[in-house]
Amino acid sequence: MGWLKQIIFFYRDGFKQMRVGKQLWVIIAIKFFLFFVVLKLFFFPNILQTHFSNDTQRADFVLEHLMKH
Repeated sequence: MGWLKQIIFFYRDGFKQMRVGKQLWVIIAIKFFLFFVVLKLFFFPNILQTHFSNDTQRADFVLEHLMKH
């Protein structure tokens, strides 16, 4: 467990001393938010949810298409 504490303290102390790095982490977080939330909502709709009313129908559809290919 001692090595785990050392790793945690290493990253915690390093992050406290960052100046530019904090701004870069904010930019990275914004990019991840845009990629995984905004793009998912607008460009990747849940097709199975819109075309089928229950989980059994969705599972049958997926299984049928997996067996074809």
